[in-house]
Amino acid sequence: MTAVAVILGSAFADAFPDELDLEPEPVETEWGTQTLHRVRGLDRPAYVLFRHGLPHRLLPNQINYRAQAAALRAVGCGALLVTSSVGVLDPDVPLYRPLLVDDLLMPDNRLPDGSACTMFTEPSEAHGHLVLNDGLFATGLSAQVRTLAEGADAPIGDTVAFAYVQGPRSKTAAENRMWPRMGAQVNSMTLGPEVVLANELEIPCAGLVVGHKYSIPDRDPPEQEALSATLDRSRDEQERVVRAFLRAAEPVDFPNTIYRFEE
Repeated sequence: MTAVAVILGSAFADAFPDELDLEPEPVETEWGTQTLHRVRGLDRPAYVLFRHGLPHRLLPNQINYRAQAAALRAVGCGALLVTSSVGVLDPDVPLYRPLLVDDLLMPDNRLPDGSACTMFTEPSEAHGHLVLNDGLFATGLSAQVRTLAEGADAPIGDTVAFAYVQGPRSKTAAENRMWPRMGAQVNSMTLGPEVVLANELEIPCAGLVVGHKYSIPDRDPPEQEALSATLDRSRDEQERVVRAFLRAAEPVDFPNTIYRFEE
């Protein structure tokens, strides 16, 4: 697989990343049609996927995660950067600083519709168990992202543990107290399913997040107008890393295993 790709979220609700020449490319999959945006003018294929559509129109529970993963596989994605603007659960984690995700909390491995979070919904020769030898976030690809970010003058902070919280509602105060006790430092309503499904299709992943608000019970959440401003700032911080990744990242070997009994 020779292409690279980035998944962008709510911070890019109505705008392309600056300086990128993107061309929409519909991809037919067994799960439906998914539009990717190919970056023109590069030496190897690179794609942007707007998870909520462009402009932003889909709630997290309305996203066709399987179609998105299948489309990335169809174009030969060998390195996937999944981004998210996140709520921060740990007061020691700074806002507006790019962070790499090193692990995922998703105790109930399900998509928002209640079905199992898997590409293997029916028996087939391709199905198997995803065995995490390295982890959902490929160590080699994450190191590559860190190096590219430094070169783009957007240094990445510490790694964080990410909790997938389905939404579309926000969390209660009790839930915000529970997740840190389980080990989570940040959370959002996406990223988890995308990374799991991509790994099942043997696509190496890295996770890049930027905290745009604290999700801590004793801190007041921002007003709606202020929340929009925080997403704008989150986009600015992500964008330099995204541009560097699309232009210079290279595919890596898939570090995990799909265990198939017949093999």
